[in-house]
Amino acid sequence: MSDRRAVRVIAFRGNQILVMKRNKFGNEYYTLIGGGIDAGEDADQAIVREVKEETGLVLTNARLVIIEDSGDPFGIQYIYAAGCSHDEPVLAKDSEEALISKMGKNTYTPMWLDIESFKDCRFFSDVLKISILQGMKTEFAGEIKNIQSNSKVSYNS
Repeated sequence: MSDRRAVRVIAFRGNQILVMKRNKFGNEYYTLIGGGIDAGEDADQAIVREVKEETGLVLTNARLVIIEDSGDPFGIQYIYAAGCSHDEPVLAKDSEEALISKMGKNTYTPMWLDIESFKDCRFFSDVLKISILQGMKTEFAGEIKNIQSNSKVSYNS
């Protein structure tokens, strides 16, 4: 089992959800904004840092709503629901994602995606996508939900 720990955010602007569009050597899909928890950092600190790096947006009222066991090599994903500024997301120029995107063929594009498109998009984790759509109905009220991705989940498929 992977020791990797990461954070992701579920944020909305009206009828849109904040996502990262990936084009990984022609393989296009969407995922939530976020990334790994750095040494000496807790998940609450990591989510604020990752969102700032990957979107330039500022989070408010972040709360843990889902813990996803994504298996190897992705590990445990701590998924927060949060408010955020409603500006257009832009990668920080010195972020790892921006530097990788500059090389082309493996790109990161943060964006607001309308919910209807989200329902039908190719999303990294179908289990997480279903959990997000269910959570939207209750505004993620209640206890933290634990989910496990199936073995078919792959950023590379």
